[in-house]
Amino acid sequence: MANQALLNCFPELKTPAFVITESDLIKNGRILKDVQEKADCKILWALKCFAMPEAAKALKPYLAGTCASGLFEARFGKENFGGENHVYAPAFSDEDMAEIVKYADHISFNSYSQLRHHRKAIEGAGKPIKVGLRINPGYSEVETMIYNPCAPYSRFGVGAEELEKEGIKEISGLHFHTMCEQRSDVLERTLDVVAKKFGPFLRDLEWLNMGGGQLITKPDYDRDHLINLIKEFKTAFGLKTIYLEPGEAVAIDAGYLVASVLDIIENGMPIAILDTSAANHMPDVLEMPYRPYIVGSGEPKEFPYTYRLGAMTCLAGDYIGDYSFPKPLKVGDRLVFTDMAIYSFVKTCMFNGINLPSLAYQKENGEIKLIREFTYADYAGRLGEKL
Repeated sequence: MANQALLNCFPELKTPAFVITESDLIKNGRILKDVQEKADCKILWALKCFAMPEAAKALKPYLAGTCASGLFEARFGKENFGGENHVYAPAFSDEDMAEIVKYADHISFNSYSQLRHHRKAIEGAGKPIKVGLRINPGYSEVETMIYNPCAPYSRFGVGAEELEKEGIKEISGLHFHTMCEQRSDVLERTLDVVAKKFGPFLRDLEWLNMGGGQLITKPDYDRDHLINLIKEFKTAFGLKTIYLEPGEAVAIDAGYLVASVLDIIENGMPIAILDTSAANHMPDVLEMPYRPYIVGSGEPKEFPYTYRLGAMTCLAGDYIGDYSFPKPLKVGDRLVFTDMAIYSFVKTCMFNGINLPSLAYQKENGEIKLIREFTYADYAGRLGEKL
């Protein structure tokens, strides 16, 4: 876990900077491999949550492949990781599908119309590609609606009635994803619904993808329960393969965002302006919302000095949260936000022309390698300027 030593282990590293820790990735990878072997299932790395070429080298021994949500992720998985390469999106353009078939060996479609529209591309790929459909069980315990795939009027997946009407001749498996930061008890209740609604179809198919959203590598997660659920479900429906595609479980607690205090002002309470941003660099802080932990900090008023931490953007609500510290903050102090590998730099933006945090990677031996620093060229280039 992060500690104050992280602040000084690479003093020339400019802030803000993401630091990904190899030892924590390997720890998570070993846990997932153990589950994979004991449950006789296959676990894929969900690139939408976390993707980094350097990390792929560390994770390759432990996972069966990758799952992608679009063309670029599909190509990244093929070129940087190998193994099985699964792709799902609510819809694919013809141009993207022409490229995706070069990289994917499993493609799950969101609708029968998309499946039929892209049938020729699949047939002309020059290699076998397993085709699946995403189903919508109509059941999810995700409380934050923006993350609930089964909310009313959801655009994700087909229901049991449509599957009954259209049939399963064109597919070899089904895919569902209904969970977010949840545990095996939620999966058990979800599988009860899937079994009742889709069980008759599963008996005639090869595989089922149970999606991600499970905190499998958390210390208090009941992995034995998960293993038993998978084995029992696989046996009950005669499935050849069951897939899981965790995102957070792969990289949880394996990354940090190091930021610096730029200014401290007073407006009813002390407000520290940082060189990072919730909106730009950790958008889930605003979207979920949640309050990330900072090394050495406490809840408001837990320690003597409480501050509201804000960004240097023009967005009025770009605050990270209220934190207390044992000592007063001062300009130049560094703060370390924990658990910042997941859904952070894959979602960053350059709103206000503010630069992205640099990317660094801490090897298992403690050595820190600077992977990438971003420049004006990254900002201007994506706006169309030719440099």
